[in-house]
Amino acid sequence: MAGNSKRRGATRNAGSKKGATVGTGGHGRKALEGKGPTPRAEDRPNHKAYKAKKKAEAEAAKRPQGKGRVTPRDRTSSSNELAIGRNSVLEALRMGVPATTLLVFNRIDADDRVTEIVSLAVENSVPVREVTKATLDGLAGGSPHQGVALEVPPYEYADPEDFVDADGPIAVLDGIQDPRNLGAIMRSAAAFGAAGIVIPERRAAGVTVAAWKVSAGAAARLRVARATNITRTLEAYKKAGRFVIGLDAGGEVDLHESQLLDGPLVIVVGSEGDGISRLVRETCDQIVSIPIGEVESLNASVAASIALYEAGRRLG
Repeated sequence: MAGNSKRRGATRNAGSKKGATVGTGGHGRKALEGKGPTPRAEDRPNHKAYKAKKKAEAEAAKRPQGKGRVTPRDRTSSSNELAIGRNSVLEALRMGVPATTLLVFNRIDADDRVTEIVSLAVENSVPVREVTKATLDGLAGGSPHQGVALEVPPYEYADPEDFVDADGPIAVLDGIQDPRNLGAIMRSAAAFGAAGIVIPERRAAGVTVAAWKVSAGAAARLRVARATNITRTLEAYKKAGRFVIGLDAGGEVDLHESQLLDGPLVIVVGSEGDGISRLVRETCDQIVSIPIGEVESLNASVAASIALYEAGRRLG
């Protein structure tokens, strides 16, 4: 109103911190601008969802890193293993292998093997759990499980000395990396009367679920030992009176011509890519080869099977 502009408080001083503002609309817009969208609960440090997320991230960082999730093939003997497939599970139960849980697909088409599997589990007080196919698929990591899986304790390795006086040849695997090859060799070794198998303690495939599967249950009746030093183990076998032959495509003599197969024997099989290592090769009494046609080489498990068969045949 005219004449009242000098009234105390009618206008703000030019030096006021907020400055002169006409009306209240400006105040309203500033109030509505806010501080951006409300953070999700898991992004707020004081919220329990945030703490749960951080805990999950920490646990994930401790797990093995890879392209996908952890599968049974990533398991080692430091944790429980799974025998999968009807033959493997049935053989393990028949052999009385300690088991913690039997997992069965809840809509399985039961045959004679499934019936015996469940019966043996019940007789041996092994808990039986019905699970979905998705659960078994996840545990098997893509391998065919045929609707059953048996959780077994960590594999108990033997000592290489346990085989010294045993009947049959000893198979020593010098750095086999593929557990499926190990499983195949275990199967052949059990079939042809081997005393046992020796593998390195480090940098080699161990008796995991993949080996269990391929062995078709042989893992339940054939012992596998771990050696800290393969060369020293071979030397100990030689001192005990066993001959040591190594399998190599460029051998000194063909397998069927070797005279060493007629006595106590150790058969050394090299790794899939590099074959027998230098020190192990030098420790062998003889390097033998398996005559083949135009095929460049044999798979390590196939070569081992042929040598084990020939040795078993010689010993009668």
